[in-house]
Amino acid sequence: MKVDALGTPALLIDADRLEYNIAEMAKALPGDRLRPHVKAHKCTELANLQARAGHPGFTCATIRECEGMAAAGLGSDLLLANEIVDARRLGALVAGRTRVTLAVDSPRTIEAAAAGGVREVVIDVNVGLPRCGCAPEEAGSLAELARSSGLSVRGVMGYEGHVVGLEDPAERAERCQASMELLLAAHAEVGGDLVSAGGTGTYACNTWATEIQAGSYALMDVAYGRLGLPFRQALFVEATVVSSCAQWSVADAGLKAFGMDHGNPEAEGANVWYCSDEHVTFDPPRNVGDRIRLAPGHIDPTMAYHERVHLVSGDNVLETWPIDLRGW
Repeated sequence: MKVDALGTPALLIDADRLEYNIAEMAKALPGDRLRPHVKAHKCTELANLQARAGHPGFTCATIRECEGMAAAGLGSDLLLANEIVDARRLGALVAGRTRVTLAVDSPRTIEAAAAGGVREVVIDVNVGLPRCGCAPEEAGSLAELARSSGLSVRGVMGYEGHVVGLEDPAERAERCQASMELLLAAHAEVGGDLVSAGGTGTYACNTWATEIQAGSYALMDVAYGRLGLPFRQALFVEATVVSSCAQWSVADAGLKAFGMDHGNPEAEGANVWYCSDEHVTFDPPRNVGDRIRLAPGHIDPTMAYHERVHLVSGDNVLETWPIDLRGW
């Protein structure tokens, strides 16, 4: 099939750029130095490529992702980097010989892990992002509680998500270090082999974590593209111009096709004005029926909005992959 035969909006991955990005990261963080985060792409076919590049363990954000990875034969070492209060579905995976480690940050989540049949946990530590994680000084006592509940504590994790998108590399590195100092202080009290942290924006400067949870590097987006990272934009939404006038054109991909929380999509040679539900307005105008290829502002929700993605090379569709880790 040719790309122009696809109905639009169509989600596309440039095969050559994807291969380049995976190889580039594998050189920088070989083997278990990288624990790719599948929330960025939610696609087991793509995760298979990351596994073949030498990364045996994966990070997940949802139980559904863990279940899908296990079903695809990629469950040798999964980290659910999120708190849950009902771990029975994870316990079923563990009983089926999938290795699942669960993030915990409170007595209630430790209780849920033990009651649900999970055997291994990491203590999630707040290193500056106001989201999940215990205070660093509480990590040691939570680790003791987890061990007394029959759980194995593999170490700590902490996500410097407030740092990964900073455009100034010096500020990004400095604030990453401050976050990791908090995490290392917690690790000194917790013990274990893992210090799990990081993302695409800090993969190079975070030298303190034993493993980096980067995910967006494989496909990239406009927001990360501003940081000067050595990865290429590989994910696009192809749209068709459906209306045009002397000042602007409108194509058939809008808010329901793009993750918009990091800003508008971008297209080479075009100025995107705004997105509405099913439309993107841009200039300079093009002819009705023309195609425009747009890079999303934020990869993670963009992938989750689509049911399938097409791997392409030039004008050719090589494969079509289901985005099979969507949902909860």
